[in-house]
Amino acid sequence: MSNTPALVLPFSKIHKDDIPLVGGKGANLGEMFNFGIPVPNGFVITAQAYEKVIEHNALQPVIREIIKQTEVTNQKQLEKSAIKIQRLIQTAAIPEDLVKEIFDSYTNLKPGENNPLVAVRSSATAEDLPDASFAGQQESFLDIKGESNLIQAVRSAWASLWGARAIFYRATKGYNHFKVLLAIPVQLMVQSDVSGVLFSVNPVTGNKNQVVVEAVWGLGDYMVQGVVNPDHYIVNKTDLTIHSRQHTTQTVMEIHDYPSGVKKVTVPKKMIDAPKLTDQQVIDLAKLSMKVHQHYFFPQDSEFAIEKGKIYLVQTRPITTLDLNKGPKQISENQLKNLKQLIQGEPASFGIGFGKVVKIKSAKEIDKVEKGDVLVAEMTAPDYVPAMKKAAAIVTDKGGQTSHAAIVSRELGIPAVVGAKIATKQLKNDQIITVNGSTGIVYNGVPEKGKAITVKEFKEEEFPKTATKVYVNLGEPALASIVAQGNADGVGLLRAEFMIAEIGTHPKKMIRDGKSQVFIEKLADSLIKFTDSFGNRPVIYRATDFKSNEYKNLIGGTNYEPTEPNPMLGFRGCYRYITDESVFNLELEAIKLVRNKYGYKNLHLMIPFVRTVNELIKVKGIISASGLSRSESFKLWMMVEIPSNVILLDEFISVGIDGVSIGSNDLTMLVLGTDRDNETVASEFDERNPAVLWALEKVVKTAAKHHITCSLCGQAASLYPDLVEKLVNWGITSVSVSPDAIDNTRRVIAHIEKGMLK
Repeated sequence: MSNTPALVLPFSKIHKDDIPLVGGKGANLGEMFNFGIPVPNGFVITAQAYEKVIEHNALQPVIREIIKQTEVTNQKQLEKSAIKIQRLIQTAAIPEDLVKEIFDSYTNLKPGENNPLVAVRSSATAEDLPDASFAGQQESFLDIKGESNLIQAVRSAWASLWGARAIFYRATKGYNHFKVLLAIPVQLMVQSDVSGVLFSVNPVTGNKNQVVVEAVWGLGDYMVQGVVNPDHYIVNKTDLTIHSRQHTTQTVMEIHDYPSGVKKVTVPKKMIDAPKLTDQQVIDLAKLSMKVHQHYFFPQDSEFAIEKGKIYLVQTRPITTLDLNKGPKQISENQLKNLKQLIQGEPASFGIGFGKVVKIKSAKEIDKVEKGDVLVAEMTAPDYVPAMKKAAAIVTDKGGQTSHAAIVSRELGIPAVVGAKIATKQLKNDQIITVNGSTGIVYNGVPEKGKAITVKEFKEEEFPKTATKVYVNLGEPALASIVAQGNADGVGLLRAEFMIAEIGTHPKKMIRDGKSQVFIEKLADSLIKFTDSFGNRPVIYRATDFKSNEYKNLIGGTNYEPTEPNPMLGFRGCYRYITDESVFNLELEAIKLVRNKYGYKNLHLMIPFVRTVNELIKVKGIISASGLSRSESFKLWMMVEIPSNVILLDEFISVGIDGVSIGSNDLTMLVLGTDRDNETVASEFDERNPAVLWALEKVVKTAAKHHITCSLCGQAASLYPDLVEKLVNWGITSVSVSPDAIDNTRRVIAHIEKGMLK
């Protein structure tokens, strides 16, 4: 490159080291273009061009004087000064040689097409660097067509360097206003059917072995603004499998509408609940993200657009909010256990914060927020940053992990929950709340009389893969997409009862009313929330184990359920299925629908409360007659929760099952003859009783002898590390615990396995 500063450069002549010339965004676009990433063609009006305009019009001393007389913490005064400076730049003369270079580059941008549609973007020379994020501070302009419109957009982009939020940010960060210059990438427009972002490491947990993909219909602006919540995918780098999926409903989107620019439209009905990406597109995007990361040797936050099935990367920058010397933060929940849960959203920035609720509707109200308040808003924007810096925590109705609230909260180190939907309605001004940014839960009150909360740091190696799988127990469909983003190896116990309760009507009444298909489809819809969310990981569905007193609570239940003196030992589990196949057949049809029609082969079946070997034989006949057969992709498990299961386990296994799961709660009660729900005798309930330990050891070792999988799905695995040590040493293949115990259980198992290797 010559000593004369270039004023305009095509992408083909720009590389990553050209930040002083073209800014972080421009340098990355040129770098990607030149190492084979699918980037729409373009050119950059350099930072030196901006300097030339400032110098040509002698604007620097005038602007300095305006800034000198401005108190940047005074919002009204700051906005007035910003408007003055922007007017100066909007009306400044542009040297003729610069205008000619811009027009020549524009003419040659797309051979054969006059005046192509372009995006005019901003790229500050200090932005997108590892120690600062200028996200959203400068303007971009879409659907620009024609030379005069292009020049006007360029002027507006330069002027946006002097917006109120940009001035405030530079002042508080200690940047010299005239050392931060603005380059302007001009790029061919992509008419986005789908837009989104890629993180080459997980920005919330810090997991370096995951790529995060978020996507929305239409343009990506609505995602950044928090107007719509994105679909969220996590991809494992090691084997390029989808770790978790989270699909969201999207009713509006932003689209290009030349010549008027962009407009808000209603999402077509068939697309409202449809996934924005195919699984193959998710994997292809993850590969692109990994390629960019490997090229830059640093975690990347990239933006993508898909037009007519073709993927483009339109931007990449370092992830500024990630400390690579730290792993995920594990927060002690003990101080929150007595608090009432108010709402749940998406975890966006780790930590726990508490304080008084201050709801604000626009940037004009940010002065309401005092230090230590909890800022609650529909969504945040760059103008909210002064208030966000004061807040103890942030809660928004809208937005995902790439929304403004999420990005800024992580940079500021403020706990945040986004996408909570009803926060502004449910929470009241001056209400005292606690915000857990690691789980997405907002609580009423403060923990332990407001004592300081300690946040322990864990290194990445404390979250290793373990030979013993750590599954999760679930039943609530609404939690599936959130829990799936965590470190569970799959769902070891998917309880049917929550899903049946959501349907609300006794299945026999639905059969009588001719609504069997409605029941099947509703159950299948609930199952899909788990199988879809958990990606390639197994989901073990335990068929219905309602007891008669519980079934009676459903609409019409009293007409079909007996009155039993002890429902715990009564008409339940497998015996129901073989006595009357009708309800069990509905469950089997729902499983077939999920597996065969919708293609989720990660769904498997577990039979509960099987009293005798003959019952297992009969229920297997029903399953086989339905068209479901054991195979590499469909496993049949049996619960072990009755002493007869332990005593005759060899015989149960000989009938043909793929795995067993120990229901330690029921098994302990039945071995000890103790009702744990009866306060009078509950103190005698103990999974570590020698009789129970004998039963557990026999089950684990018998399963190992027959080479079938063995799990434990009671609460014992999360309560007693000493019991987990015994289970692992005996050879258990997995444990299944509640969502809050996943990470701690994995750490315990990793420690045990390490000791065994030694």
